[in-house]
Amino acid sequence: MSSLVSVTAVKDLLDQGAPVRLIDVRWRLDRPEAGHDDYLTGHIPGAVFASLDTELSTHGEPSEGRHPLPSTATLQAAARRWGVRTGDIVVAYDDAKSTAAARAWWLLRQAGVDVRVLDGGLRAWKSVGLDISTDDVVPEAGDVVLEEIGRDALSIDEAAAFPASGVLLDVRAPERYRGETEPLDPAAGHIPGARNLPTMLHLDADGRLLDAETVRANFAAVGVTPGASVAAYCGSGVTAAHTALILSEVGIDAKVFPGSWSQWSNTPGRPVATGDQPG
Repeated sequence: MSSLVSVTAVKDLLDQGAPVRLIDVRWRLDRPEAGHDDYLTGHIPGAVFASLDTELSTHGEPSEGRHPLPSTATLQAAARRWGVRTGDIVVAYDDAKSTAAARAWWLLRQAGVDVRVLDGGLRAWKSVGLDISTDDVVPEAGDVVLEEIGRDALSIDEAAAFPASGVLLDVRAPERYRGETEPLDPAAGHIPGARNLPTMLHLDADGRLLDAETVRANFAAVGVTPGASVAAYCGSGVTAAHTALILSEVGIDAKVFPGSWSQWSNTPGRPVATGDQPG
């Protein structure tokens, strides 16, 4: 079953009175603190704001990366704050081509929640003229009980060893992979053995997923085919979850290294490769 859901399908579910909980995961790397303000300027009616920085992540030392995984207890408390009850369908969306929403999908799926991502996000909802609300939704607390998360995550040591037995994807922009620029982290380059495949290559201009044949061809070009062992990383574990979502859509399971480059480059002694080859 697809984890992406169309605007039409979400609207139908809501009209039918299905147990749908919408979460607005508004977040941007260049202004992470502004997500809630953006939510208040307009969101899908009934959607609850979900904080990527405090509910879908935790905070620690630089050597843990910018967005370490939350504990299961933290995520469960957040899901209950969002009003999620046992048996609900959670639909996550954002306004940044579903990259932040995919982080919610990746975590909640591990936790045993029926979770989907709105294909095209808020832009898709607005494009068909559906209503937008500006209230700050505070639902009745939910009662969902989450399964332990983390089974789909790689440690830094596991990420280092992964290219020996599978395909480790670096899904950042090519210039960051090559080490030509690094706007956020203390070293430029990539994990030795990783192959570059930016996650945005799989989307159209409106942030919707391209056709399955094109997506499969993109992955096959870097050695990712059905049955392959695959893992992804990015800057801080957000867009890597988006790549995991896309891989899931074409029938390929993937792990994610949540510490990603922010953890790797802040850990003394970790080797760095540069250039356009895995190295």
